[in-house]
This record gives sequence, C-alpha cells and structure tokens, in this order.
Amino acid sequence: MSTDETRALWDAEAATFDDEPDHGLADPATRAAWRELLLEHLPPAPARVADLGCGTGTLSVLLAAEGYDVRGIDLSPEMVARAEAKAEAAGVAATFAVGDASDPQLPAGSFDVVLSRHVLWALPDPAAGLARWVTLLAPGGRLVLVEGRWFTGGGLTSAQTEELVHGTGRSVAVRHLPDPVYWGKEISDERYLAVSVR
Repeated sequence: MSTDETRALWDAEAATFDDEPDHGLADPATRAAWRELLLEHLPPAPARVADLGCGTGTLSVLLAAEGYDVRGIDLSPEMVARAEAKAEAAGVAATFAVGDASDPQLPAGSFDVVLSRHVLWALPDPAAGLARWVTLLAPGGRLVLVEGRWFTGGGLTSAQTEELVHGTGRSVAVRHLPDPVYWGKEISDERYLAVSVR
C-alpha cells in the first residue's frame, strides 16, 4: 500500500477511531488503567515524549495532562486535526504534526520517550522504523511500545517485538495485558507492553 493510500485509509477511519474503548478512553476505568500503566513505565514529567502514529491523540493528551512535554505525529491529517481539537478541549499543550511514523522528521536525541501504540507492526519495514525511532532518544531514553498479535492474524507477537528491539542493540521487558479493563472487553489474543530502557 502506498503512503497516499495509507493516509486515505486512516483519514477515513478518523471519525470512528475513538469508538474503540482503548482508542477513545471514554470509560473512566479504561482511562485510569492506561494512565496507571503508562505512568508506571515512563520517567517523571516533564519528560519529552514523541507519540508516533498518535491517531486522535488520546495518549498524547492523557500524558500532557500529567505534565509531559508531548509531540504527536500521524500520517493522517484527519487524525491530527482531531488530536489538536482534543488537546484544545482538554486545555493541554500537546503539539501535533502530520508526518510519517516510519521516518519521523524530529530532531535526533531530543526525546526521553518514544511511545507508539499498535504502530510498529504496520510499518513498511518495522526493523528500519525502530532503528530510526531509537535515534530520537536522548541518553537514558526509553521505548514504550504497545503491540499485539490479534485474532485477525495481524500484528506482532511479543517474541517478534523483542527480536526487533534486540536488533537495535537494546534490551527489552515485556508485560502482557490480558486484563479486559485495557480493551473494554474480554480478549483471546496476545496484547502487551514492551519497554526498552538504556
């Protein structure tokens, strides 16, 4: 799929993207669970966070409300427009730009955290994309990756993600997320958080 086709696909998804409980975090219990999970694995605010493939900006806004300095990037202008509106409505200073998560045009060594949720698996070349992401990290920075291998057959297993991170020369720890509170429903597939700190 070309970049233009991918952009058009996600533009079309933007209007209903937040309908999924883990996308919009409209349910207070789901929102609280994601907040607790992320804060447990992120350095203290006001750390600098690059949210790559940020979608409608839900996680960006959640973290900005906690005092993080967040920059969100997404290929879809429609997603970015919704993210900006969400940040404005929440009164937070997260910033957003249209850009390709596989090769974000952000300064090297300028972020304490590179965060992505359900993005790595969809990159044209996940290994190359992850290698690029690592260059964005300041010394001591961390990768925080939410991924899964879904019942549809899409995604990455935790073993595949571990192998990709190891390919960048970094260590990684995986925490599986089977609890339905994160997803708004019972799940039967593999979903997890992978964190790499160095």
